[in-house]
Amino acid sequence: MTIRRPLDGFLVLDLGQIYNGPYCGLTLGFMGARVLKIEPPEGDVVRRRKREVEPWPLVMLNSNKESVVLDLKQPRGKEIFLGLVKKADVVIENFAVGVMDRLGLGYDVLSKLNPRLVYGGSSGFGLDGPYRDLAAMDVTVQAMTGIMNSTGQPDGPPTKAGAAVCDFLAGIHLCAGILGALVQRERTGRGQRVEVAMHEAGTIALASALGAVMDGDTNVPERTGNRHPALAMAPYNTYPCSDGYVAIFTAAERHWQSMCKMLNRPDLATNPEFASTVGRAKNMAEIDDIVGAWTIGRSKDEVVRLLNEAHVPCAPVKTAREVSRDPHLEARGFWVDVDHPRRGRTRVPISPIRLHTGGKPEIRSPAPTLGQHTEKVLAELLGLKAAELAELRPQL
Repeated sequence: MTIRRPLDGFLVLDLGQIYNGPYCGLTLGFMGARVLKIEPPEGDVVRRRKREVEPWPLVMLNSNKESVVLDLKQPRGKEIFLGLVKKADVVIENFAVGVMDRLGLGYDVLSKLNPRLVYGGSSGFGLDGPYRDLAAMDVTVQAMTGIMNSTGQPDGPPTKAGAAVCDFLAGIHLCAGILGALVQRERTGRGQRVEVAMHEAGTIALASALGAVMDGDTNVPERTGNRHPALAMAPYNTYPCSDGYVAIFTAAERHWQSMCKMLNRPDLATNPEFASTVGRAKNMAEIDDIVGAWTIGRSKDEVVRLLNEAHVPCAPVKTAREVSRDPHLEARGFWVDVDHPRRGRTRVPISPIRLHTGGKPEIRSPAPTLGQHTEKVLAELLGLKAAELAELRPQL
């Protein structure tokens, strides 16, 4: 029996640019939706980072999509887009607030044309509020959420997170909102607008640092390095090894007791100053020195092996290169090699979402070249004939 995926038969028009919107579209595609990547004649912004071949992030974020080039600033391009909207279940966009309205393609217009449409939009700061019209990219939203100010060493400057956390958090939330709206549509027969602000999605991730503020703790510095954001636990840090670093985190009393045995320091286990989470947090510097003195003479693999055997949460600090070759990700089938028409053999990820009765996420087709499917899609979905397509080519 063929397993039907949750979104088989759904049509998504993905106008997303860079990471936020495209990741939402990618996730819906892994669930079975047909995703049309609607691009301007010059292509997605990420597509323009390299001229020779498509940049890897673009290939990563656009598996299973079909590229359709439409110039939405031109009457015919707009007309064709509206024709696709009539057949679509979902529209995704992450433009600045007002862009779609100025094009004459905002939610009010599209929802009248197709009342069942779910319109998912993600902007930097949302559709209202004093920040509404501020320019927003991942780095600027990290600054506004407090993520940047909370990252780095206490005596150093604010530092952005190495990952594009706000883009991807917003994309995940947008996907969740769209799925919820599709469920509600099944009950009511009507679509709706889904709005996600990167600012709000990023703020959620600041739980520990905000917790210190909300609890009135004035002793916690703005940045705590690799220590707990509220300085509420120890050991909780990265510790030097002979060949790199390991992260160690004692979340429960049993972890601390096991750690003391591993350090061969039974005195620490019975010391009343270290007998509670609060007490250990007050003596954080001393504990870090003791743990660091133990790890420095060992390799990352040895420390991780010993602490795992003792059931103490820990992990090696891996580089991007190590992650790209991670044996666990390999065993889980996270990486898939695809044949891209311009890049050749390229390794890309599948979705982290595994639906155990909805079919394993798979790469059905590699990320498309710019406009690769324009004529095929317009002929199939809108019934345009060869002569019409030939006439349109200069305008698309």
